[in-house]
Amino acid sequence: MKILQGSINRRRFLATTATTALLATAFGSAVLAAEPIKVAGVYTVPVEQQWVSRIHKAAMTAQERGDIAYVYSENVSNTDYARVLREYAEAGNKLIVGEVFGAEAEAREVAAEYPEVAFLMGSSFKEDAALPNFAVFDNYIQDASYLSGIIAGSMSKTGNIGMVGGFPIPEVNRLMNAFMAGAKEMNPDIKFQVSFIGSWFDPPKA
Repeated sequence: MKILQGSINRRRFLATTATTALLATAFGSAVLAAEPIKVAGVYTVPVEQQWVSRIHKAAMTAQERGDIAYVYSENVSNTDYARVLREYAEAGNKLIVGEVFGAEAEAREVAAEYPEVAFLMGSSFKEDAALPNFAVFDNYIQDASYLSGIIAGSMSKTGNIGMVGGFPIPEVNRLMNAFMAGAKEMNPDIKFQVSFIGSWFDPPKA
């Protein structure tokens, strides 16, 4: 259990450090600017959700320093994501951050319409040279997921593990498959029950 907790804490630290570094790079020129850079965050979950909270806290810190003027929308549905992106672009925001795991194509279409706006998005896909204002980042934590699977596989008494995910997208599937591979290292005959709840943040349903 201590090993698992250490792995989780390390992932949190790395996620926070990586996000802060990304935002620091994006906001670096703000120090020399006459006015703070207008930045918008568009999130499909509440800002309390662990993954998004790292971005939100980094942006709030940058705003407290006076580097940026930050606004955000949370709980934005995938079907409404493009509209919210457009509204922030039209409002004069120069940088828009968020996560487009469930609205990848739509977000890239919006970015193509606003070449003067920089988009920094959590994504399972790669950057496109034809879309230079759309940058992506991700937490590559499949190794930690694999190690968690080893722990679970060694601790399971029934040889049957339940797994709950938000949506079956590449980001989630990658982590689930890494976890299952780790568990199978300990027990090749182990079984898995997998469910997706159709939401990134719904603890009661999960």
